[in-house]
Amino acid sequence: MYPTVSDAIALPVVRAGGPEVVAGAAGLDRRVRWVHVAEVADIAALLRGGELVLTTGIALPDDPDGLTRYVDDLAAARVAGLVVELVRHWRGALPPALTAAAERHGLPLVTLARETRFVAVTEAVAGLILDAQTAELRAAEQIHETFTALTVAGAEPAEVLREAARASGAPVVLENLAHDVLAYDTAGLDPGDVLADWARRSRAVAVAERTGYHAGAGWLVTVVGARGQHWGRLVLLCRGEPAHSQRVIAERAASALAVHRLVARDQETLERHAHRTLLADLLSESGAEITAHSAALGVPLEHRRLVGMAVRPRTRPTGRSMATHEVLRDLAEATALAARRARVAALVGIVDDTSVRALLSLTPQAVPDAVLARLAAETHQAAAVPVVVAVGCTVATAADARRSLVEAAQVAQAVRAPGETYHRLEDVRLRGLLYLLAGDERVTAFAERELGPLLARDATHGSRLVEALRHFCAHGGNKSAAAAAAHLSRTAYYQQLARVEQVLGVSLEDPESVLSLHVALLAMDVD
Repeated sequence: MYPTVSDAIALPVVRAGGPEVVAGAAGLDRRVRWVHVAEVADIAALLRGGELVLTTGIALPDDPDGLTRYVDDLAAARVAGLVVELVRHWRGALPPALTAAAERHGLPLVTLARETRFVAVTEAVAGLILDAQTAELRAAEQIHETFTALTVAGAEPAEVLREAARASGAPVVLENLAHDVLAYDTAGLDPGDVLADWARRSRAVAVAERTGYHAGAGWLVTVVGARGQHWGRLVLLCRGEPAHSQRVIAERAASALAVHRLVARDQETLERHAHRTLLADLLSESGAEITAHSAALGVPLEHRRLVGMAVRPRTRPTGRSMATHEVLRDLAEATALAARRARVAALVGIVDDTSVRALLSLTPQAVPDAVLARLAAETHQAAAVPVVVAVGCTVATAADARRSLVEAAQVAQAVRAPGETYHRLEDVRLRGLLYLLAGDERVTAFAERELGPLLARDATHGSRLVEALRHFCAHGGNKSAAAAAAHLSRTAYYQQLARVEQVLGVSLEDPESVLSLHVALLAMDVD
């Protein structure tokens, strides 16, 4: 951090000259990058900005226009300040045009009442700059060492953010490219205040560089990613222009996060591949050395209680897209992390495009319900998206694991009102039974026999009788509620129900007929 104009004026060698700030006092906190002694009026073109200009004024013009132009040029060159010795050219006071121009630009203008050795001033200010740069380098080195140690230790993102917040004294937020908050540390502030309306605020903040400061929002933003693949942004919420050390902290923290993601993903990809292979073998019942291989991965299958589990996003994927694959991949990592946190040995992998599968290996002494509740809670917390967690039956051998894995996947697909814990087959009731029977030709034939004429009628005439029947069944035969759900008047809806009865040749007053039609509708949904 460079010294300010105030720091320079406070030096003993400057104080000896009797300094007085005569204009631009508001800019005394400007940083001084260098000191330049200049006696010519057209010096501005040779400056780079941040200089403290020292002059006796002997070569400066006396006319107001010339003095105004001189200050205008210095301000345009972004000098830090101007120091004029009142000995050789002007005595007692500076020309009003000079002070007026400096005040207009907020350019600190300082007079020295006594003759001053400018070379001594230059040396003293250069010493301040050198000390500041040395301190800055030491601070940067300390920051580098701290975050390097975190990277080598494989620190989790929460730990990296905690250190970034502590070192910078500012709240730190990690977001993905969709502006969803992945992790944060508020540095002691109220999280509600820091994260309020985050997505909208974040979309309004764009910086041109990899690391940049947005003055309007007070955000220091740096890109997070590696190998040309940017996947997020790290934001420091600063109270003002960020210090150099804060920029270093942001960049080193972002690097640590990027490395962690690369290392963790590479390691987990190998593990997930091995787990997926074993799960696929269990599902196909084709693996000859499943038990030994699984034990070598730290998941024993002998003399254990085995439970299949399926985890899927609550929002169902709409096809085999790269986005869906990425969601499932991240969900597999989150499920594996949850199993580690819950201290449950488990094979975790992706075996289809609908859900993540896991085979839990519980000790004979474990209480399954307690373990599953703990694991489900950890899974909901670790997942980046809302999820459905479903489990199958408890089995005793690897040969029976397929049954539990298949049951878990079918339960996961059958759940329509996801809870915050986990679901079993008994939770999905009739719908779950139909998922278990999915693909059975007899069920398909039953649904076609019950609903075929109605489906044909809708296809031929463009009517919506199947939808009307669905509302009727969903509301337990309550015609008024069904009409409201269908957004139809009672008269129009009753006419549709009468047409349903006519086409199917049944009475909707008969409970068994309604039950058969409802089962057929559910079976059609499953297929």
